[in-house]
Amino acid sequence: MRETLRHIHIILAVLAALVLPLTACHELDDYDNDALGVFDCLWDEMDCHYCYFEEKGVDWNEVRERYRKRILPGMTQEELFDVCAEMLAELRDGHVNLSSPFNVSYYRNWWTDYPEDFDYRTVQQYYLDFDYRTTGSIDYKILPSNIGYLRYPSFSYAVGEGNLDYVLAYLSACDALIIDVRGNGGGMLTNIRPFVSRLIHEDMTAGYIRHKTGPGHSDFSEPYPVVYHPAESGRVVWSKPVVVLTNRSCYSAANDFVSVMRQTPGVIVMGARTGGGGGMPFSSELPNGWRLRMSASPMTDAQGNSIEDGIDPTPGYEVHAPASELAAGRDAILDKAIYLLSK
Repeated sequence: MRETLRHIHIILAVLAALVLPLTACHELDDYDNDALGVFDCLWDEMDCHYCYFEEKGVDWNEVRERYRKRILPGMTQEELFDVCAEMLAELRDGHVNLSSPFNVSYYRNWWTDYPEDFDYRTVQQYYLDFDYRTTGSIDYKILPSNIGYLRYPSFSYAVGEGNLDYVLAYLSACDALIIDVRGNGGGMLTNIRPFVSRLIHEDMTAGYIRHKTGPGHSDFSEPYPVVYHPAESGRVVWSKPVVVLTNRSCYSAANDFVSVMRQTPGVIVMGARTGGGGGMPFSSELPNGWRLRMSASPMTDAQGNSIEDGIDPTPGYEVHAPASELAAGRDAILDKAIYLLSK
């Protein structure tokens, strides 16, 4: 029961930020189901609910003036979609998507403009020797240097408390632990909780979240804390050194996890800056049935710093893994972590 209440605490903090801003600024009936009506509805919904205009320095009114001129009578749905998607890309936000029956817009430059610094095939072949355990979505193994390796590819996959007990019990004889979340594009924030709970020994305020309180770009509630709790008695916990491996493709929930890890005692974050994605998404519908998703509730770390543009590694631990070296069987980020933890 105690663990359930702790879980509910986190869920309520997340849901509060999602539910409170859902008051519509406009009704669908206010717009015609034509190209201009769809465009105006999309622009208004973003204007009312999107949370990063000021942080990103985007003049949304100026953007409207430029793109509305391109909305023409008789344009096809595909043409309308392309104009709207191009406008949304001005926000440089991977959480902003327009979904239609024939396409989904997605801003990819948050990761495509950067090196990948990771190839799991290289890790599997040269470090795990294609011989490792898997439970749920976790791959894990004891490396020759007596360091535990744990790979978690997506926070979309829930990990049961029992699964974590098995994994950590198996790795308990190791001197240290590597948690590899490179390439983890996010998922559910609630799936962060089980991992964090095994690495902390007292309640930890790891960040803050706000929600929109009005249509103005700066209309936000006061920040309220997101608190993590230690695992309940009887669960297997980890008290030895930890290194978390990151790259630019860590996004959304993975980005938040790395932010929490940066503040967790005994944990070093190593690799490349994450991709960001610090806003809780909100979705709405347009007159023609398309779905619009956007960042609506901004999140920060415990010091109040925005996590939207990514999290840097622990100072002194930025490491990159060039593609040429990965192709040759060497992962410089993983090598550095093993070397550090073997000292």
